[in-house]
Amino acid sequence: MSKVETMLNRELWIQLVDFGLLVFIWTIQLVVYPSFRYFPADSLLKWHGTYTSAVSIIVMPLMITQLTLHAWRVYDSFSHGNLLLLLLVIGTWAVTFVIFVPLHNKISLGHELTESLANLVLYNWIRTALWGLIFLIGLFIRHESMV
Repeated sequence: MSKVETMLNRELWIQLVDFGLLVFIWTIQLVVYPSFRYFPADSLLKWHGTYTSAVSIIVMPLMITQLTLHAWRVYDSFSHGNLLLLLLVIGTWAVTFVIFVPLHNKISLGHELTESLANLVLYNWIRTALWGLIFLIGLFIRHESMV
């Protein structure tokens, strides 16, 4: 496989993973997190543990793949645009582990449920915006490199 074919394959995978995470986060933002408010507290506590385990099986491989592909692209084809995208990806990791892991831990323990559930929806707009920017900037960069 030539270097050009390898690069095109990498770009396709990056766009697919970026799009997958964008669809995922919009589903979480508009459907999943708001639905938590409709659970009685005892049911939410039972469901939340199952939810976090199941969703981790889906999102963590995508996030690891996204980070790996964007880091590889910066290493292999450095540009300021590629670096910006990698920094935005790192930002999603930071927000996830600094804000969302502690929030989900509070929910799992039943602490401040009303406030924690509201914060889950509110703060998730940060990740929604980050993954949206990653996808849109990635499309723009790819379009510009093909013109």
